[in-house]
Amino acid sequence: MSIQNMIEKRQCLALMGPTASGKSQLSMDLAAKYPIEIISVDSALIYRDMDIGTAKPSAEELAAVPHHLIDTHDAAESYSASEFVEDVHRLVEEIFARNRLPVLVGGTMMYFNALQQGMSDLPSADESVRAKLQAQWESEPEALHERLQMVDPVSAERIHPNDPQRLIRALEVYEVSGKTLTELRAQPKSNLPKFDLLKVALIPEDRVRLHKQIAIRFQSMLESGFLQEVKALMSRSDLNPEMTSIRSVGYRQAWSFLSGEYDYETFVEKGLVATRQLAKRQLTWLRKEEGLIVLDPFEVSREDRLQVVVKLIESA
Repeated sequence: MSIQNMIEKRQCLALMGPTASGKSQLSMDLAAKYPIEIISVDSALIYRDMDIGTAKPSAEELAAVPHHLIDTHDAAESYSASEFVEDVHRLVEEIFARNRLPVLVGGTMMYFNALQQGMSDLPSADESVRAKLQAQWESEPEALHERLQMVDPVSAERIHPNDPQRLIRALEVYEVSGKTLTELRAQPKSNLPKFDLLKVALIPEDRVRLHKQIAIRFQSMLESGFLQEVKALMSRSDLNPEMTSIRSVGYRQAWSFLSGEYDYETFVEKGLVATRQLAKRQLTWLRKEEGLIVLDPFEVSREDRLQVVVKLIESA
């Protein structure tokens, strides 16, 4: 079996799909057949010490197959889509140079979109400006959103007043550059990819079965010590529930439960609802994605899924 054609054509494999659809398992099955390296396309897997709630690959899996963009950041650090695009461009070149196939695996569809469509040239983060805006949001969130409505009504329409990360970023961009997010995004994109993606998506037709799988996995996380993991994060003085890492699905709800905001049953329900909502958003993105080869993970067996992808690679 050969992946040489894909390497010569500068073609990467992308495994997309909603949470709990079996992407990681398929990538590991492929690794048993081909010399591949896996690039994670997941905004939560970058964080160290956030293993259980992110369904991070096991230590054995990480040791068996080269994985990238996993455990690269501390939970107190931020990571942007533009940084992701830069990292992937570098990694793809390095993996091709090793005569191996880059396989992008994950469900952060914003990252996939940024990778394919390129990024607007936005100013880098300014910590002093961001800290000032963060303080203003904590005291007067409505006033901050009203200010965005005045300077950039298009972004204000898109960004909810209770979304501090995006709200602060939009105003930070304006303060640092003198131009609005809307103006900058209308300019020609940079960082367009120098490779193609062969895109396979695991999309279940039966949403109920996906919800059941989500519930099974969430229960498994709880049994594996998810709440203890969140307690360890809460013991740190430099983390709070508004940070990007802690706003990850499951972590925010666990933090609120451990802070006494609601009881255990409510926590479990809120965690499941948040995960189902994430899956819904992922599926909405995927419906807009062009050129997908779609497999239903609940209708096509694990072995058959592997064989479909093997055939795609062999005929590329």
